[in-house]
Amino acid sequence: MKKQKIIKLLKNVFLALVLLCAVGILVLSVCNLTVIWSSEGEINLEETPKCDAILILGAKVTGDTPSAILRDRLDKGCELYFAGVADRIIMSGDHGRVNYDEVNAMKAYAVSKGVPEEHIFTDHAGFDTYDSVYRAKKIFLCEKIVVVTQQFHINRAVFLASSVGLEAYGVTCSEEGYRPTRFTTNVREPLARVKAVANAVFKPKPTYLGESIPIYGEASASWD
Repeated sequence: MKKQKIIKLLKNVFLALVLLCAVGILVLSVCNLTVIWSSEGEINLEETPKCDAILILGAKVTGDTPSAILRDRLDKGCELYFAGVADRIIMSGDHGRVNYDEVNAMKAYAVSKGVPEEHIFTDHAGFDTYDSVYRAKKIFLCEKIVVVTQQFHINRAVFLASSVGLEAYGVTCSEEGYRPTRFTTNVREPLARVKAVANAVFKPKPTYLGESIPIYGEASASWD
């Protein structure tokens, strides 16, 4: 009798685990399809409308040197600027520590490519994609933006930007200096899309907000 109870218990545990796995797979699939289907995704440079700003999403820097993935984004952002897509750029990244500063490294790189300093806004609290697009809307008062990032990331970035009320377009940069790993494309990004849907539904506040710095005003007000 005791053995039968144990077997029954194990069977119930097994069925519960199977059900949880099925629910998890369903949630993962629905969230990923929602992000991919409901975002504008990639558009060609020639199709990009005039926007309030070009939003370049931050990535790793070493000292003052942008990583390969970030250089690809910056090069495309500068290309869009000189093509007249927007006359303002927002460099949004992590500057949460004194000894780690993505945004000023991004700004310096763009200036070295010929972008006027006074046309570059810096967002020091763009700790993730959601924070970056939320702050583009609420702090910099943008209405229409172009988001620059890699192909694997573009749908999520545009989806999140649209979820906070931005008219958002995505332009992918080259991946000459950076190739996403299978883990990034097959594991990390699908899971990040689940979080993106949760953010779109619940709309949490970003890590930091603060006073507005209108994109049509003085860029120097955003510098640190």
